Amino acid sequence: MASQSTKLPISSRDVSNSRATRRLRREGLVPGVLYGGDSGPLTFQVDERELRHALAARGAVIELELDGQGTPAVLKDSQRHPVRGHTMHVDFLRVRLDVAITTSVGLELLGGDEAPGTREGGVLEHVTREVSIEALPNDIPERLELDVSRMDINDTLTLEAVPAPAGVTILDELDTVVATLTPPRLEAELEALEEAAIEEETGVVGEGEEPEEGAEGEGDEAPAGDAGGDADSE
Repeated sequence: MASQSTKLPISSRDVSNSRATRRLRREGLVPGVLYGGDSGPLTFQVDERELRHALAARGAVIELELDGQGTPAVLKDSQRHPVRGHTMHVDFLRVRLDVAITTSVGLELLGGDEAPGTREGGVLEHVTREVSIEALPNDIPERLELDVSRMDINDTLTLEAVPAPAGVTILDELDTVVATLTPPRLEAELEALEEAAIEEETGVVGEGEEPEEGAEGEGDEAPAGDAGGDADSE
C-alpha cells in the first residue's frame, strides 16, 4: 500500500476530432479525462512513457499535476490497443484522501506449484481474478493474495479464505469461488480428446485421396436381366 501518491504531470487539451487524437498518439501522448468531485470534467493529455511509469508505481493514488497544482486521483478506466497493447485513453477519478471509495483490485494465487494436489497431477484453476473492495484511497492495495499451497485434489477455495488488509473491505459475496483443484484426466480420456481434435482438424478420413483403380463405379453394374432386355430390343 502507498503512503504517498505518485506525481504525474498533465496538460489540458481541447476536445477535438479523431484525426487530432491520432496525431496526439503519434507524438507519444495519451488523451484522458479527469472527472468526479466538485469540479466538472477536465480533458487532458499526458506523456505515454510517464503515464506508464506512474501506473506501474506502488499505490493506487496518482497526483495529477496541472499548472503547478496537484489533484489526487485514481485510474478508473483505460483503453489499450488490441494488437500493440499500448494505452490509448485513460479516465481518472478525483478522490479525497479521507473518504473511502469503491474500486477493483486483482487477486493473485500464491504457492500453486507447491500444492499437494498439483504435485499429484491435479489441475489448479484460477476462477476469480478481480475483486471489488472499499477503502481509503491510500489504503487500496496493489492486489489481494491467496495462499493455495495446501490445496488437495477436489479442494475449492472461496473469497472467504482471502485475507483483507486493515482498512479494506471486500464487497463481493464471500462464497464466490476463487480457485479449484480438479483431478488429473485419465490417459484414455486425453487420447480420446486428441483423436477427436485430429478428426476435427483433418475432416473426413481419406478426404482428398484418389480412389483406387477399379473402385469407382464398383457395385453399379447393371443386372443381367437388363442386359438381356437390351438384346431383345435389338
